[in-house]
Amino acid sequence: MNTKQWYEELFENFAKTYDKLSFTQGTIGECDFIETEAGYDKSLKILDVGCGTGRHLIELTKRGYKVTGIDLSETQLKKARERADLLSLKVNLLRADARTLPFDSEFDIAIMLCEGGFPLMETDEMNFEILRNITKALKPKRKFIFTTLNGLFPLYHSVDKFCNEKDGEDNITYKSTSFDLMTFRDINVTEITDDDGKKLILNCNERYYVPCEISWLLKSLGFIKIDIFGAKLGAFSRNDKLTPEDFEMLVVAE
Repeated sequence: MNTKQWYEELFENFAKTYDKLSFTQGTIGECDFIETEAGYDKSLKILDVGCGTGRHLIELTKRGYKVTGIDLSETQLKKARERADLLSLKVNLLRADARTLPFDSEFDIAIMLCEGGFPLMETDEMNFEILRNITKALKPKRKFIFTTLNGLFPLYHSVDKFCNEKDGEDNITYKSTSFDLMTFRDINVTEITDDDGKKLILNCNERYYVPCEISWLLKSLGFIKIDIFGAKLGAFSRNDKLTPEDFEMLVVAE
C-alpha cells in the first residue's frame, strides 16, 4: 500500500529534471536579494528549508555564507551534494521534515523558497508546524524570508490556464479539478516525467494564502515586522507591491 504523499512521490526521482524547470532559473537574482537582506554579513548562519538540489544553498555558500540545508527528499539532497562536490564546496545537508526540525535558536536567517514544503502540506495545521519549527530554529530578533502561493491570484485568474501556459516549457501537464474558496486549496492532477523517463500521475493539493493570513500566522509566532511583496522570478525586490497578478508572494518577517 502506497502511503506517500504526492510531494514525496514527486521529488523521489526528479532531481535532474527539477533543475531544468523554468521556475528554478532565478537563483542568482534571488540570492542577490537574500544577500541584501543579510546586510552582506557573512558571519550569519542561514537555514535553507526545502533546499532541494541546493541551488540557493550552493550559490550562497559560493558567496561565503554558512548555510545548512534541509529537505525531505534524499534524492534531492544527493544531487545537492554532487553539485557541491563538483565545486569543492563544503555544505551541511540534512534529511529532515520541516514540521519537526531538530534546531533551537541556531540561525540568523531562514529561507524557504519556491514552495519548500510550505504550503504543500495536507492540512493547515501541518503548514503552521513548518512556520513554528522555523521560528524555533531562529535566534531572537532574526529574519525569515520565504515565498508562498498568492491567494489573491485565483480570485482573479484561472490557475488552470496559468499552469497550462507553462506546460510547453516544462513538459508538465496540469489539470485543476477544483479551487475551493472555503479552504483556498487547489486540487489538481499533475502529470510529470521523472528522471528515468517514467510518467507519474500525481493527485496534488496545494494551499494558497492571502496576505492577512500570513501576517496573522507570523504575528502569532512572535514576528513583529512582516512585509509582503510580489515574488518576481529571479528578481525579488521590496519595490514590487503584491497584486492579484502575482502567482507567488514574497514574505520578509523579522
